[in-house]
Amino acid sequence: MQVSQTVEALVQQVAETLGQREWQLITAESCTGGLIGAMCTDLPGSSAWFYGGVTCYANEVKQRVLNVTGSTLMEFGAVSEETVTQMCAGALTIGGDIAVAVSGVAGPDGGTAEKPVGCVYIGWQVRGKAAEVVRYQFDGDRDAVRLAAVTEALTGIVSRSK
Repeated sequence: MQVSQTVEALVQQVAETLGQREWQLITAESCTGGLIGAMCTDLPGSSAWFYGGVTCYANEVKQRVLNVTGSTLMEFGAVSEETVTQMCAGALTIGGDIAVAVSGVAGPDGGTAEKPVGCVYIGWQVRGKAAEVVRYQFDGDRDAVRLAAVTEALTGIVSRSK
């Protein structure tokens, strides 16, 4: 996967906005598989603002590490607003000041009529505030969907950190 200059510029903006607030970011990533964390830590000095991340591809990890409830997963599925909301909250129990969580169907398989390939939920939560979750429908192959999700996640971090 080739990282665009847009993503690199967004990571720089994340670093600047979080640095100004003296905030640290924690990530909870499913379909992006740790890409947000990887992109952030590519930037030298990221230890000042990147707290860490959880790659929670399996539902069991979502439950054990992030405290997503089994009933939420059963009723709404892993790719849902409800699950991503709980992923944000669970990440903040680990640490950090702002969390971003991502769960979706990157493809090429796994899509349904209700949640087709490219359906991704991204959530952001600032400590002490409610999570904000947005459903996206991205086009393209697996790499394109994941890169689009990373781009939107980073954009949301910047806008919610100002």
